[in-house]
Amino acid sequence: MNNLNKIKSGVKNVNYGKNVTVIEPVNLYDCVLEDDVFVGPFVEIQKDVVIKKGTRISSHSFIPTGVTIGENTFVGHGVMFTNDKFDSASTKNWKLQNTVVGNNVRIGSNATILPNIHIGDNVIIGAGAVVTKSVLPHKIVYGNPAK
Repeated sequence: MNNLNKIKSGVKNVNYGKNVTVIEPVNLYDCVLEDDVFVGPFVEIQKDVVIKKGTRISSHSFIPTGVTIGENTFVGHGVMFTNDKFDSASTKNWKLQNTVVGNNVRIGSNATILPNIHIGDNVIIGAGAVVTKSVLPHKIVYGNPAK
């Protein structure tokens, strides 16, 4: 007996601005893409995410609920945002945590952005960095943990 439940991916309930480009396949749902946003293939953007004007999301990136990305920001290939930290060994204690990325930020490929942080305007995050805490405006950070 087959108990497989198939759920189609795709684009559902997206609030688009003007001149938005989305390269499929993608999984976008219940999110906001403001004017002049570009979303590359194999990207997932979840519920309540806001991507502001002029931002570019490169392929294979993951942006979960709780993330807001500012204007004219570049998200490199394979960037992973997270929105959860467990406060104990039990999975029952999961809590959504938000992340805010400022304007004119550059995030290098394969960076990981942990939750509950604020990345200021005009920040550069190096490729492969693991961002574990907030970054002040006009800073360059890289490494694991990013410094």
